[in-house]
Amino acid sequence: MIIVGVDGSVAARAAVEWAAGDAFRMRVPLRIVHAVDRSPYQIGKYPNAALPDVLLGEGHRILREAQALVRERRPTVEVETRDIEGTPAEVLREQAEDATEIVVGSRGLGGFAGALLGSVSMHVAGHVHCPVVVVRGEHRPTYGQVVVGVDDSLECEPALAYAFEQAKLRGSALRVVHAWQLPVHAFAPEASYDMDEVRTAQHQVVRDRMATFSQDYPQVKLVEDVQSADPVNALTDASERADLLVVGSHGRGALGSMLLGSVSRGILHHARCPVAVVRA
Repeated sequence: MIIVGVDGSVAARAAVEWAAGDAFRMRVPLRIVHAVDRSPYQIGKYPNAALPDVLLGEGHRILREAQALVRERRPTVEVETRDIEGTPAEVLREQAEDATEIVVGSRGLGGFAGALLGSVSMHVAGHVHCPVVVVRGEHRPTYGQVVVGVDDSLECEPALAYAFEQAKLRGSALRVVHAWQLPVHAFAPEASYDMDEVRTAQHQVVRDRMATFSQDYPQVKLVEDVQSADPVNALTDASERADLLVVGSHGRGALGSMLLGSVSRGILHHARCPVAVVRA
């Protein structure tokens, strides 16, 4: 099941459309979730007793509109709605337990909105085990290309698997981006490199990573993109003409934002297309 969080914002509407399309392609049900967060209104000596009813009413309206959008765009998708009390981060983490993926808009009105360029998104993408997709609100043309970032670690394989499946379902090409940088030897300026050997080795990294998946997905057209560049810059540039950018997460910290790792955090801030963060 795909879970999409909504709050009535433009970005949330885009997230619903994206999630409905993915549910249609994957042939799985879609659950639209709205978080009813009363905590900001319960501060003070005399809280407003009428506010809970107002919040619930607004949540029901938002859910009805989102459900109507799904039925208009993807009428064959099985869809349900839930109004759940709690903070957005808590609600999304609980929903992730039975989710194929979670989809959220990048900016919004508050609720899920606090969005994925902020603490909610970083927390959710850093803690849940299913892919988290961040969708921006602006309309973009379809480019027929999925982009995935890879490196020489085994931890990027879940992201590769997700990207190959997305490319297959969409009938898209898959651009595999591997950005590498020479190590900085501040105390060994005499160190030298055979750049041809370095480039050959970096291309082999990509081929090794793609070998197994290429056999399983022979219908996916692959584009090998190996460059000497900062990974965030390389992936941001590639996102200009992509329908989806997929990144893994190599973070090790105890906090949600740290669990994402610097590249995935940077991509969430700068990418031009929807971003899927896939944890190992």
